[in-house]
Amino acid sequence: MSRPKVLLIGATGNTGGSILAAMLAADQFDIELLIRPTSVPKPAVQALLQRDNLSHRVVDLDLPEDALVPALAGIDILISTLGPATVAQEKTLVRAAKRAGVQRFVPSSWVTVAPPRGAMLLREEKEAILTELRAQEMDYTVIDVGYWYQLSLPVVPSGRLSYAIPVPSTTIHGDGTAPTILTDLRDIGRFVVRIVADPRTRNRSVYTCSAVLSENEIFGIVEAVSGESVGRLHESEEETLHHADQALAELAADPTDFWKRAQVYLAQYRCSKYVRRENTPQKAAELGYLDARVLYPDLETVGFGEFVGEVLAGRGRNPYPRSGL
Repeated sequence: MSRPKVLLIGATGNTGGSILAAMLAADQFDIELLIRPTSVPKPAVQALLQRDNLSHRVVDLDLPEDALVPALAGIDILISTLGPATVAQEKTLVRAAKRAGVQRFVPSSWVTVAPPRGAMLLREEKEAILTELRAQEMDYTVIDVGYWYQLSLPVVPSGRLSYAIPVPSTTIHGDGTAPTILTDLRDIGRFVVRIVADPRTRNRSVYTCSAVLSENEIFGIVEAVSGESVGRLHESEEETLHHADQALAELAADPTDFWKRAQVYLAQYRCSKYVRRENTPQKAAELGYLDARVLYPDLETVGFGEFVGEVLAGRGRNPYPRSGL
């Protein structure tokens, strides 16, 4: 029996890199990378291709649907980790994939658990892709990952964690007790390997999870592992909601400014997680998600304390070392 052929989009990104590493380790798929023509000369792309001797397809995602169909020929599973602001491209990709005979499409979701409408602009943009998949009667699997460990660290007085933190913060939102689904970046790929090979996840949404922790618990673990006291700033729920409203107003004044859009994403993440408490297993169950921990109880995930210890030992990595969030 031939192995499924996977086409991965975005292999040099954080999520795509995790998926690629796990798939190579699992050695149960034939993997090809989709690379944009403008990305081919980039050092990160060249290093990746030379390191792993990977097959790849050079495809301009701005091409019309008819031109994309032959570019997707022979693919069984297409996994997209395209970034925000690519809704139009991904809709065209869905239609082309359907015509090319792709068997399963994993759209670029990879966000926190939240209702499809009225909670987060980013969630609504992701939902537009899912709507297109259903309209095309294309088999899919949506994979959401909660919030990364790598974006959840507070700073400590010594600065030992700071090299791995994109945006330093010691803010506690509300009373700090809101539980939230977290996934270590490395665990994302490990879960994906299982999820895309599993018939139970076809035409379903699945969430991954390394731990469920509140901000108070996160800060407590960091203090216990580091031996340092973490200072705390407190932001009320009203302030968190106000910041989101302010970010939306600024975006409305200049809708083409992607940085202002990113500020909306971040502010709405905080409202969703800490005010409405949506990024939880309970809410995921209400929304019809499958729990990857239940599907794959033998998969060992990285503990948050273990992760903190690695960062303190200098083995962490800043997921956004140049541009921040």
